[in-house]
Amino acid sequence: MRICVLLMLFLGEAQSHTASRPNFVLLMADDLGIGDPGCYGNKTLRTPHIDRLAEGGVKLTHHLAASPLCTPSRAAFMTGRYPVRSGMASQSIMGVFIFSASSGGLPTSEITFAKLLKNQGYSTALIGKWHLGTNCHNKTDFCHHPLSHGFDYFHGIPVTNLRDCKPGEGSVFTRAIRALVFIPLQIIAITLLTLVVLKCLGLVRVPPGVFVCLLCLATMILGLLVCFLHYFRPLNCFLMRNHEITQQPISYDNLMQRLTADAAQFIRRNAETPFLLVLSYLHVHTALFSSKDFAGKSKHGAYGDAVEEMDWSVGGKANNWEGGIRIPGILRWPGVIEAGLEIDEPTSNMDIFPTVAKLAGSPLPEDRIIDGRDLMPLLQGKTQLSDHEFLFHYCNFYLNAVRWRPRNSTSVWKAFFFTPKFSPEGANGCFSTHVCFCHGQFVNQHRPPLLFDISRDPRERNPLSPTTEPRFHEIVDIMQEAADRHAQTLQEVPNQLSLGNVLWKPWLQMCCSSSGLSCQCDREKQARGVSRYVHVRGRD
Repeated sequence: MRICVLLMLFLGEAQSHTASRPNFVLLMADDLGIGDPGCYGNKTLRTPHIDRLAEGGVKLTHHLAASPLCTPSRAAFMTGRYPVRSGMASQSIMGVFIFSASSGGLPTSEITFAKLLKNQGYSTALIGKWHLGTNCHNKTDFCHHPLSHGFDYFHGIPVTNLRDCKPGEGSVFTRAIRALVFIPLQIIAITLLTLVVLKCLGLVRVPPGVFVCLLCLATMILGLLVCFLHYFRPLNCFLMRNHEITQQPISYDNLMQRLTADAAQFIRRNAETPFLLVLSYLHVHTALFSSKDFAGKSKHGAYGDAVEEMDWSVGGKANNWEGGIRIPGILRWPGVIEAGLEIDEPTSNMDIFPTVAKLAGSPLPEDRIIDGRDLMPLLQGKTQLSDHEFLFHYCNFYLNAVRWRPRNSTSVWKAFFFTPKFSPEGANGCFSTHVCFCHGQFVNQHRPPLLFDISRDPRERNPLSPTTEPRFHEIVDIMQEAADRHAQTLQEVPNQLSLGNVLWKPWLQMCCSSSGLSCQCDREKQARGVSRYVHVRGRD
């Protein structure tokens, strides 16, 4: 199972006024693994446009997400900092935002690369998925919204693309519904049956009010379940354009094509000014969807169809095993970055922040630690080694593993302090809980740490021991010391993913209509109709 991100960065010097102010187009895709695009070795998924971009740029083969979950990974990408520094790393089992009316989100004190570029005169846009919160205190303060974090324009979904958003695709809440609904109903049913039998046998006297209360409780639980199933989709699965809801609930009909067309329009509108465009795909995160032009065309079912449509629009989950955080990364800048390069040094999606900032002429913030590193020296061949000697892998709030790239060796060591318990037993993921949890009974602790040499064992099949690696204890001690030094740089910050911040709050619920909770509108269709009308009139 795997999580964010395919990242492709394109810098268009030729379309800018000066070489020192390139345009930026950053493309992200959820849940696309490093082995999925054709340019990374896949022989059955067709990604010809992505493959051509890789041929014309640099392909990173040791590129890493800062977190195996969407919300913290996106926070790290936007800020260049480990998510634990901004409070975007959960200390509970809820590691991401799933309700639009949650109060947590990327703090306003955080500085995104969009803010830095906006201050440099760039036009900035985010099209697609945000997933870093929306409101704090009321449904119109938009404190966590993209427009409060440096973007001039936003068109997309504020939360995420859950399978519950598409009818017939199942639910991520199956386990919770079983625990909070079905089990209590079974207990109530057994209690009622037992009381009836005891009363009939004359063993106890049961007041009628007891039966009434139990039946009312069962009715209330069922009623809440029906309301949840009925209202979750319209209340949490919707499209926004800036601060306005434009489609509620979201329609997946040609959705990727609509968003791609809007991205193209943004580029055309800003042809004469420097711009930053982040096109944050909903593909290939569940719910899986494709337009009619791509449905049923790949050899890998709905997932493959979604990958192929995501590829068209260009021209493993929740754990820190390599399959969960090793991601494709392609960077292209004709005339500046040599085409056809392949770099196997450890890099992080946090590196985009300082790279983009420096190229745009913006100084980095000096009042905080920036964990990302400028990629340009590595991309231009000025250095052969990653600037990351150590990288730290968090499972939510908890330090899960450390990666060490020694300067005098070709080895890349990775030490796990704990690993998730996969379920069901023998599986390669946490399928019974949808995602892997990070503490308590859900993990196996390792003392000493579980050690791998990723350069020789990228699949992490053969953990090392003092018998198989003579320097085992020396390596582990160095990595532990690095982890201790890193821990000393952390400061206590408010937990944005606390239970109180992630729960649904009715006063924060956004709705495009004022008629109760019906929340149904389609201004996207109206906008498309106007666009087609203008297009036809223009041809006349």
